[in-house]
Amino acid sequence: MPTIEFENVSKIYDEDTVALDDVSFTIDEGEFVILLGPSGAGKSTMLRVLNGLTQPTEGSVRIGGKELQGNRSEVGMVFQEHYLIESKTAFGNALSGALSRNGLVRSALGLHADADKMTALEALQTVGLLDEAGQRAESMSGGQKQRVGIARALVQNPEIVLADEPVASLDPKAARDVMRYLKKAATEQDLTTITSLHQVNIAREFGDRFLGIRDGEVIFDGDADDLTMDEMDRIYYGETKSGETIPTGAASGEVGETDAEADAATDGGGRA
Repeated sequence: MPTIEFENVSKIYDEDTVALDDVSFTIDEGEFVILLGPSGAGKSTMLRVLNGLTQPTEGSVRIGGKELQGNRSEVGMVFQEHYLIESKTAFGNALSGALSRNGLVRSALGLHADADKMTALEALQTVGLLDEAGQRAESMSGGQKQRVGIARALVQNPEIVLADEPVASLDPKAARDVMRYLKKAATEQDLTTITSLHQVNIAREFGDRFLGIRDGEVIFDGDADDLTMDEMDRIYYGETKSGETIPTGAASGEVGETDAEADAATDGGGRA
């Protein structure tokens, strides 16, 4: 049975800004799916709908056969801006993933169950940071912080992990490290994972399946062998006329602002 089902999903802002346009697809359990597309194509909106942060204007979204309603504890989120508490240790930040089980007051008082503490340590080990468990976030590199963000999502014990441009601000080596650990966690725990990326070259290294999104529509659905340069041109630049010069940014991953930045524009009336 598919883990995720999008059926004729549309999202319209301010009555005339179409962020998602009649989108339908299914994602099976354990798939590692990467969303590709230009800024403002709809990738972040799709993730926000999946996380229950945004309600679709039309259509339905089902997870495990059940209609998605509001934020779901079985959906973990990894953000571009990792949103760690800088004064806390890697362990403390990872442990905050147990908030939904522990409650705000108990978490604030540091009253965590032993099982949650063990889960946090195991999550840090999964992302290669067990030896840095006692290190404060403020002294960690950007790549390490993002890996702590992954560990925090894992502590939530999710069935699905969503990642919105998780490596956008990282150098290529750190970006590959983050993606490698994200893929490792997904494989070891059989997690259905969906991440949006702008770095196409990195995406091709780690993705099992790719959804190409343009103008709020899914115009490509295939694996790395199907993701040819012609398809990337179609995803990022649309249909082209014979002989027209095509920008080469998509091949190098340099494709402009992140979708997180585009989301800010959406809140003010732009496309997400």
